[in-house]
Amino acid sequence: MASSTMTSSQSPRPPRPNLAFRELRGQRSPAEFAAAVRRAAREIGERVSCDARYVGRVEAGEIRCPNYAYERVFLHMFPGRTLTDLGFAPRSSVRGRGARATEVAPPAPGARPVHATGETWGAYEPYDTQDPYETYDNEESDVLRRAFMTGGGATVAAASLSPIGLAFDATAAQRPVRRVGAGEADALEEAVRRIRVLDDRHGADGLYRRAAAPLRAAYALLDAGATRQTTADRLHSGAGELAISVGWLAHDSGRYDDARSHYAEALATARMTGDPALESHAFCNTAFLARDAGRPREALRAAQAAQRVGRVLGSDRLMSLLALREAGGWAGLADRTGCEQALARAQALYERGPSDADPEWMSFYGEAELEGLEAQCWSSLGDWPRAARHARRAAQLQDPHFTRNIALYTAELADDLARGGRPDEAATAGMRVLDLLGQVQSSRVQSMLAGTARVLLPHRRASGVSTFLERHAGLPRSA
Repeated sequence: MASSTMTSSQSPRPPRPNLAFRELRGQRSPAEFAAAVRRAAREIGERVSCDARYVGRVEAGEIRCPNYAYERVFLHMFPGRTLTDLGFAPRSSVRGRGARATEVAPPAPGARPVHATGETWGAYEPYDTQDPYETYDNEESDVLRRAFMTGGGATVAAASLSPIGLAFDATAAQRPVRRVGAGEADALEEAVRRIRVLDDRHGADGLYRRAAAPLRAAYALLDAGATRQTTADRLHSGAGELAISVGWLAHDSGRYDDARSHYAEALATARMTGDPALESHAFCNTAFLARDAGRPREALRAAQAAQRVGRVLGSDRLMSLLALREAGGWAGLADRTGCEQALARAQALYERGPSDADPEWMSFYGEAELEGLEAQCWSSLGDWPRAARHARRAAQLQDPHFTRNIALYTAELADDLARGGRPDEAATAGMRVLDLLGQVQSSRVQSMLAGTARVLLPHRRASGVSTFLERHAGLPRSA
């Protein structure tokens, strides 16, 4: 919400371009520099969603001080320099009236940063507040607070986050909305990123119930119209990506009809605006949903459509993922040959490596995801030993940031071991999943674990099985 010290007649002071940062970029394009930032982040175990637009915002002075994750990456890229040397303002000077008088060193990974009390959240936010190391409640609160906010002179259909989740500001949605600009597009894109971060860590169940209202707010922005065509394009793309994100939350929490509706909405938005990136993403998720819903032929058609549309984007990693979606369709149809061919194509495309053309939403797609999706294919084909081998590798390779995926791959491993006649190992894997359920809320994972428990019932005398079954039986049931 807007700062109490700023009225609608007041405008924030114009940002001062960051010439030092621009000089460090040198002859590289913004996209090339963003790719270098992402590579540097991987070198030190960070995960940032840096793109050309973020680089542009820094150079324009819109981000006067980076968040802690970006700070660590920048200082790694330019050793011996301080944030001031990089053209940024001191952290204490950009955090509002309640800012600390002195700067505090960034927390180590996994530590919770200390925030200033009484921090002002204004229409113009010069401080990049996305911090991937905040705890669940605080981070989710931050998502809600900044998802959609009043920007410039426009009154936006807004969503704000309470400490327990997404709480829609209904009165804002009913007020007249003026034509919107780049600030609203920025807020919409940031909301999509943050929802993905929360889902990666905690699963969909706790988020989906609170996500529909921000999606309505996004489409309210489209109805309001934009000042420029480039902004309108960004709003359509952002609204479509948000629809996909909300659809995934529905998918992962077992609400398949809702997910189908949201994906269809994103697909319609993509086709209206001629956006092949959004269209291929919508088809990709539609294929995944159809496979999980027991419609393998639809999954196959959607995956093939995604590949036709996505080929023009020039991303081998995207085409690799889409080939895996196709493999899942073939596996559901019990076509082993078709599945193996698609898997081989996916592996070959993946080995070509990442590129600047890779969509931002694919940050989850690495070797672990490739192994996990291949495990699901072999599981569908009934090749339990092979499925277990890939699922085990997926769980071992997964970045700890993606807690939900670790739980998912381990649940897949437990089920494959149980069905493959190795109940004691299945129970051990199942116990690891139970340990993660305190952090992860995913109906999908819980459903897989319930299936494993049913398979293990006849083997309760095997080592560790009875302990697993008793602990699983004590889980609270989802509403």
